[in-house]
Amino acid sequence: MPFHLVLGTRNPKKRQEMVEILDGLGLEFADLSNWPDLPEVVEDGTTFEANARKKAVENAQRLRRWVLAEDSGLVVDALGGRPGVYSARFAGQHGDDAANNARLLAELADVPDEQRTAHYVCVAVLADPEGRVVATTEGRCHGRIIREYRGQGGFGYDPLFLVPEYHRTFGELSPRVKHALSHRARALERLRPTLRALAASASGTGPA
Repeated sequence: MPFHLVLGTRNPKKRQEMVEILDGLGLEFADLSNWPDLPEVVEDGTTFEANARKKAVENAQRLRRWVLAEDSGLVVDALGGRPGVYSARFAGQHGDDAANNARLLAELADVPDEQRTAHYVCVAVLADPEGRVVATTEGRCHGRIIREYRGQGGFGYDPLFLVPEYHRTFGELSPRVKHALSHRARALERLRPTLRALAASASGTGPA
């Protein structure tokens, strides 16, 4: 039987991205929207890892299922590392991409182009149905914040995050290219051996 994995998110764009990155492992996915009455995890950690662990462990314990959660965000050097763990609520309301991007541009308005360096961070945590952490991984992608929106793809700060090697923003890159170099792709790619082993065990094809 297939291995069932709950993705610790209610964001449909993030779910789609995670499913595409983890394609080919023989997993069956659900996400937290399948349990509308499940309480929200309070993301009060001061690091990406702390928040990812909370989301994975608490949701696994409540659902008694395997949960893969991640916490990610944008670290801007000229802003002393902000928005960081507050990336999704930088402008106040959680998940308001337009407002978050507008605040970012406003705060960087007087910063010269060469000083607008930034990087995305993603920490992924896999927890078993008892809430034990089985694996923790991290991925990063470095770039620069530009002054205008470019591209309709992705979400969050993607239309403003320029990847220098490609001369394109995450909003302009195809999903295939983004999944090869993004912070989330790099973190999840490091989980593939663990997830592949779990899927093989669930299907009866892995080692006894």
